[in-house]
Amino acid sequence: MTPKTLFRRLATAEAITWALLLAGMVLKYVTQTTDLGVRVGGMLHGVVFISYVLVTMIVWTNQRWSTRTGLLALASAIPPFATVLFDRRAEGAGLLEGPWRLGVGGDVPTNPAERLLAWAIRTPALAALVAVVAVACLTGVALLIGPPTQIGG
Repeated sequence: MTPKTLFRRLATAEAITWALLLAGMVLKYVTQTTDLGVRVGGMLHGVVFISYVLVTMIVWTNQRWSTRTGLLALASAIPPFATVLFDRRAEGAGLLEGPWRLGVGGDVPTNPAERLLAWAIRTPALAALVAVVAVACLTGVALLIGPPTQIGG
């Protein structure tokens, strides 16, 4: 899987889960029929949001994005559906092209983020397991903190 494919899948999934969450909010707050959509859509969106952030950081490192581009990619997860817009603009600008550059025979890692990415490319199954555990732990922290409306309230 290329950086472009991985990023595109998570950007699309993030937009889809936004749609599910928004549909759930309509059911809960507009039609006042059920809050199940918010509970399920919110959980799915939270997990995919965290996954999108991690994948964005990985692709940012691999593609050597500028700080501005990386922060824009991260910020695009906040407004609904903006990850897809960012993905399309990044593709148009050539920011998602190329292979994993830190693989065997590729570039030599020069900083801790690149060393971590090189390890992940060399050991993809273990890296995927670590990523799943990281997403689960971060999701657990988010659940402990509570929904954004409950923070500080």
